Amino acid sequence: MENCTAPVSERDAPFRGHNGPLVLERGPAEGPLFEAFFKAVQQAGHQVVDDVNGYRQEGFSTFDRNIRHGRRWSAARAYLYPAMRRRNLTVRTRAFVSRILFDGTRAIGVECDGEVIRAGEVILCAGAISSPQLLQLSGVGDARDLKDLDIPVVQHLPGVGQNLQDHLEVYVQYSCKQPVSMAPNLAMWRRPFIGAQWLFGRSGPGSTNHFEAGGFIRSNDDVLYPNLMFHFLPIAVRYDGSRPAEGHGYQVHVGPMYSDARGSVKIRSADPRVKPALRFNYLSTDQDRREWVEAIRHTRHIMNQPAFDDLNGGELSPGPGVETDEEILDWVARDAETALHPSCTCRMGVDDMSVLDPKTMKVHGLEGVRVVDASAMPYITNGNIYAPTMMLAEKSADLILGNTPLEPEYVEYYRHDPAKKNEKNEAKDAES
Repeated sequence: MENCTAPVSERDAPFRGHNGPLVLERGPAEGPLFEAFFKAVQQAGHQVVDDVNGYRQEGFSTFDRNIRHGRRWSAARAYLYPAMRRRNLTVRTRAFVSRILFDGTRAIGVECDGEVIRAGEVILCAGAISSPQLLQLSGVGDARDLKDLDIPVVQHLPGVGQNLQDHLEVYVQYSCKQPVSMAPNLAMWRRPFIGAQWLFGRSGPGSTNHFEAGGFIRSNDDVLYPNLMFHFLPIAVRYDGSRPAEGHGYQVHVGPMYSDARGSVKIRSADPRVKPALRFNYLSTDQDRREWVEAIRHTRHIMNQPAFDDLNGGELSPGPGVETDEEILDWVARDAETALHPSCTCRMGVDDMSVLDPKTMKVHGLEGVRVVDASAMPYITNGNIYAPTMMLAEKSADLILGNTPLEPEYVEYYRHDPAKKNEKNEAKDAES
């Protein structure tokens, strides 16, 4: 699937592709702030690895990004645009699908902008919010909820819209004592020059997502695989463009990857233009709350290492007034933002709460309708979900076409071994 353009070590080679349509660059993560960050994580006891998407995820490295020649290499550029010249493909933009049409339990088409479009098969790729919404509007979901809205029941599937999962994240921000951040590029007068750099040379600040470094760690010894993800950014700024203070700064984005919080997507009306009710249930479990406290404490441990002494002008957010577990959780509840990874609301499986047959991606009990998007995941992945969603789509395409799947590859990857840590501790005890 991927075309990894970065150098790959022999150990990481089995995890990497070089001939696929999705182009990946890496880094470069250069400058005083990135240098301090990589030194700090090592001073905090973590490893810098060659590739967090290779043999060992646990550790810190420069990050992959879907960018080619300074431009975001999207799914549309990788897959759709090259296929648009085919005669058997029609792309209709700004279309509004209101429901799937059924003859009994067989899908026969969709209603789109008031028009009936007949189809031999319907494949929903509307995402973890709109795919379950469309199924419910079409009579596929919990029969009790559908009857309450006077929607005729086509198939009782109580799992539709349940199991909603997401990644929540916060910004831990610091003031920078030296003028080495990206802050000057936010000035209005610079924007025409940044735009010209990108337009005519595909270079400059507009040619990167700036999330060029980060990593994964285990927040406690109960987990064998990383459960926290970090992105380092050489500027202090929120997604809406607001800054905590004028001047230079930097920040880390952090959040748990394996939260056991579960939410739901439920339609509130038979009118497809009425947005569904979303309940994410963030911070609703003991595990989730524990890992959030651990996330902030681990972040502060890293960001206050000696490597940052010449740069650290003090924590801006959450700030020194947030210290106890209760204060941290209260701040997270007020300040956290979604990482925009909703998933798992039409999950694959074979139990009563599953929605899709994992062998075919068909909706249980129905013919002629499948779901192929992040809603099909049984549980969220411990990293950004873009690449896993593309992998799911590639696999589903083979299932739909009836292609013989590739033979499975059993490739060894790094896991934390608690026995080794116990051996080291016993050896230390013996020495002392």
